[in-house]
Amino acid sequence: MKIFAIGDLHLSFARPKPMEIFGELWRDHPIKLAAAWDRLVGPQDLVLVAGDTSWAHSLAQAAPDLAFLAERPGRLKLILRGNHDSWWASAEKVRRALPEGLAILQNDALRWADGSKGQRGLEGVVVCGARGWNLPGMPWTDPDRDLPIYRRELGRLELSLAAARRLASPGDTLLAMLHFPPLGPGQMQSEVLERLSAAGVDLAVYGHLHGEDHRWAPEGTFDGVQVRFVAADFVDFTPQLVFERGRGIVPAPSAPADGPR
Repeated sequence: MKIFAIGDLHLSFARPKPMEIFGELWRDHPIKLAAAWDRLVGPQDLVLVAGDTSWAHSLAQAAPDLAFLAERPGRLKLILRGNHDSWWASAEKVRRALPEGLAILQNDALRWADGSKGQRGLEGVVVCGARGWNLPGMPWTDPDRDLPIYRRELGRLELSLAAARRLASPGDTLLAMLHFPPLGPGQMQSEVLERLSAAGVDLAVYGHLHGEDHRWAPEGTFDGVQVRFVAADFVDFTPQLVFERGRGIVPAPSAPADGPR
């Protein structure tokens, strides 16, 4: 059993967006993504997609992007909402529109054991999480605009962690998927991290940061929680192995000094 994670796919098949305006590495990035994904991910694996999946503005526009993911290997692709996923309607509407092999994470959790969605009696991985938002106290955070959204997202994280507790069996690994980072520049603690740590989360993956902001993306262990950055342009559009049966949590590879992994 393998679990991979990647965020910020920024697909746009129905309404093409020239992503190379954000850097030459984004040119033809769906081709790079498909090649790496198809090479690494097996038919029984789980892939976590940590937000900003599509630039679409409606579910109809998102259909080709979701179909692209459905065509990729993997038993299940579990998708989290990002701040640019404006196509994401209510959870019920999104779930009805998803192709086979795709699911979403919203106010709930998923238990994964040996390629199934919930076998008891086998050590597995419970996946929980929430989108998150700009953290309080950051220079770019607007208290009037951002704090209500941040509080709502914190509540959604608590709902997901509660669902994870109900699903977990002894020996399970608890993995959280976020879109926004759980810490800001120079921070060692936040309300998000406090909740992850108190719930016993072993690993949290996230994306959201691009370009020059890669330099402050937190990675390492904070208050007992391993934190890993998986934005697509940081990992060269390659799904990252984060868990493997027999190995447990797979550590992040060392990043080269001159660019993405």
